[in-house]
Parts: sequence; structure tokens; C-alpha cells
Amino acid sequence: MDKTDSLPRDAQSILELAARSMFDLFANASEGMMLVDRQARVVWINEQYKRFLPALGFQRVEDFVGHPVDSVVQNTQMHHVLETGKPILIDLLTNQAGTFVVSRIPLRDSQGEVIGALGIVLFDHPETSLQPLIGKFSLLQRDLDDARRELASHRSGQLQGQRQSKYTFASFVGASAAAVEVKRQARRAAQSSSPVLLLGETGTGKELLAHAIHASSARDSKPFISLNIAAVPDTLLEAEFFGVAPGAYTGADRKGRDGKFRLADGGTLFLDEIGDMPLALQSKLLRALQEGEIEPLGSNKLIPFDARVIAATSRDLARLVREGNFREDLFYRLNVLPIRVPPLRERREDIPALVEVLGEDMALRSGAQPPELSAGALALLSAQVWRGNIRELRNVLEQATMRSDSHRIGASQLEAVLRDAGIANPAPAPAAATSSGAGMAAAPSLRPLAEQVAALERQAIAAAMEASRGNKVAAAKMLGISRATLYGRLDDNAQ
Repeated sequence: MDKTDSLPRDAQSILELAARSMFDLFANASEGMMLVDRQARVVWINEQYKRFLPALGFQRVEDFVGHPVDSVVQNTQMHHVLETGKPILIDLLTNQAGTFVVSRIPLRDSQGEVIGALGIVLFDHPETSLQPLIGKFSLLQRDLDDARRELASHRSGQLQGQRQSKYTFASFVGASAAAVEVKRQARRAAQSSSPVLLLGETGTGKELLAHAIHASSARDSKPFISLNIAAVPDTLLEAEFFGVAPGAYTGADRKGRDGKFRLADGGTLFLDEIGDMPLALQSKLLRALQEGEIEPLGSNKLIPFDARVIAATSRDLARLVREGNFREDLFYRLNVLPIRVPPLRERREDIPALVEVLGEDMALRSGAQPPELSAGALALLSAQVWRGNIRELRNVLEQATMRSDSHRIGASQLEAVLRDAGIANPAPAPAAATSSGAGMAAAPSLRPLAEQVAALERQAIAAAMEASRGNKVAAAKMLGISRATLYGRLDDNAQ
């Protein structure tokens, strides 16, 4: 007899068989599965799910099954599925057991009433192809937590009158490989008490990272004190560092004055532009770091301190050491955890996100609408060298916003700002042609501005499409334009 003769032929039986088969498939192939009833109580878990119980704080199944799901699983959305009757097919769940890709499906009776819900853990290990998505979610979640801590720290500082850090790692905008690596190194540095040396060009965000390291460290509730060495006259630096004893010299405060080391006690001392420190003071700084004590001007009393030092410089300290302008022993004392902060030209893909954040900050300060840049304008920004880095980018945005009658800024408007600001040509200069007669370089043949902008726009779109692996939605988001605008540009380029 043919096996097909024994199979059910009515629709209801086929549906029941299909449902049972699907249930068995998920129960065996998934990383874990649970059932909850209409009251959102856990009524069943499969064998795979039991391995999560210890991480969730349970040793026995009976302490888990039979209890309200939101009391045993953190951040669950099962009750939402029960209330709405709508499935959540793909979601990321993070709790004490880890980060998982999950599905949640409502279960209905023959009358269509919701009688429970099925939760399925699809992936839970890093080898899965969805790990990049989980990793990105984890980074975003971490930045969100940093932003919440930043807000709480700011409020706490207002209440206590203390000098608190202003930024967290969420403030360091960028998802490029270079930006992510810097934040990774800085987060590791936050877990240590050793000196940190931030190296990079001016305007790259070194001070912001110093704030973030402090905010993520065990010293976050203590003061964050900063001193820009280049901004203080050499004759006053020692007093700024170590303080002044009462009546130390004519005109000195009779009560004395605390120096930055004393103010930073228990917290973090940020020394910006350390490469500009005069040699005479470097030996005293080295002694303070080695001994953990300072001697105020006009005093013979040593005062212990406990401050974590973060130094930063835009100068080449190794070269200064070779030239004899920076003490080698101080360099080694500071260069324990060096972090190189990359210039903006090494993370151009972060420019659209930086433009958005800078624009929102400008709007918050001025009360106006944030600027909205065309794709061509963003392409022009991405073509710059940015010797002043993010600080220079902000300056250009502010100039363009002030000179525009609208919050929408096009490529031609931005090109005028770039030229007037004395910044390099907004488009790369074409290669010089060679005269065949005299063998000398001829003057470059400049193309009309519209052609240069269009060429840059095509390059930006091509780069975004390549980075997103052909995903137009993701490419549009990278470029800061709508999907419809991207489709239009792609159609134009294809013609």
C-alpha cells in the first residue's frame, strides 16, 4: 500500500500534524524553548532551556516553572505578546544569562482566543552568523548605559557641587573600526588605575575620552580635575600643580591655595598638552607620581594624594625625548597605557553621524533647527583632510548654518564656506597633464563645480553600497539621506 494513503487528507488534520511537526522541530533544533499560560506563568521548558537556569539564579526546575515569567526572566516581552496577541518574530534579549536572538509566538484555541505564548531561543553562541548583529546591539546598549550614567553623574554633580566628568563613551560618536577600537582600549584602561597617555592631533576628542575613562572607572563618584598646561604661564604652573602654602610669598592668599593634585584626590587628574610642560617642572611631576605625595609652594610639609593621572598631547613625545625636551623617565612613567586617537580623515565613515550630533548640539544651543545636509554636501565633507579634525568640522558646520537662509545646506553652499575658510579644495585636484613638447607639467584642467560634486556623490554612494553589501536601506542611513533619494541617485547614475 502507498504510504500516502495513510496520510490525513482533511485540512484540520493536516494543520494539527504541521503544528506538531513544527513544535517538535523547534523544541529539538532551538537553543531553548518555554511555554507560558494566559496568566504569563511558565508551564514548561525543554531540556535545552534548563542549562540557562543557573545563570538566571535558579538551581531547580520547580523554582522556575510555575512562576510568573517576568519574575524569573529579566527583560522578557512574553506578557506583551499575551496582551496584544501579536508575535515578536525576531528580537534581541539581554539578561543575566547573556544576549540571545529570540522569537515569541502567541498560542490560540479553536475560537482564536490567546491561551498562552511560546518563547524560542534561536541563537545564544558567538559562532552564529547573527553575532555581528548581537555585537552591535551590545555596543549600543553599552553606550545607552553610559549615557544614562552621564546624566545621573551630571545631576549628582549639580547636587553635590563637585567637579564631575562631562562625557561618557556614548559621547565619542562613531561606529567605524577605528572609533570602536579606541573605545575598546579606553574601556579597558578605565578598569585600571595606571596612568593613561592619550596621543593624537588636536580636535580628535582626547579630552572627551579622558572624561569617559573617569566616568567608567571606580573613581567616577570622585572629582575630575583638568589642567591645560599650554594655557598656563610657566611661572604659575607649579602653583597650579601643587598648591601654595599660606603666606608663601608676597601677595599670596593668607589661607593658602590647593593645587590640582589636591583637588583631584580620590579622583582623576587630566593633564592636557603634557608635551608643553617645561623641563624644570617635569622632574617635580615625576617625583609626585612616583612618591604619591606633593609639597606645596612655600611649605616643607609633604602631603599624600591619590589621583589617577590621564595625560594627553598632540605632540610627538618620543621625538621630544630624543631632542632632550622631555624627560625620558617621565615619558616612561606616563606611557603605561598609551591610546592613539585617530584623526578624522582615518574614520571618514563617521562623518555623517558626527554631523548629525554636532548639528543637534548647535540647534540645542541656538534654539534653531539642526542643519540638514544634502548627499553632495556630505560627500564634500568626506573629501576633506580635516587638519583640525572634529573641532574644524564643527566650525565649518556653524559657518554654513549661519550663512544659510534655510536649515537645508547644499553642496554649493558648503563649497563656498570651505573655500572662504581657506580649507583645501573641496574636491581632489585632477592629475596634472604632461606636455609632450616640453615635458613640463601643465596646469590642471578644472571641471565645473557641478561635475565635481556629482563625481564625489557617486563615490560616496558607491562606498556606502559596498560597505552595506548592497543593502540600500543601510546605505541610505550611512549617507544620511532617505531611501527614495538613494534610489533616485542610483537610477540617475545608471543612465
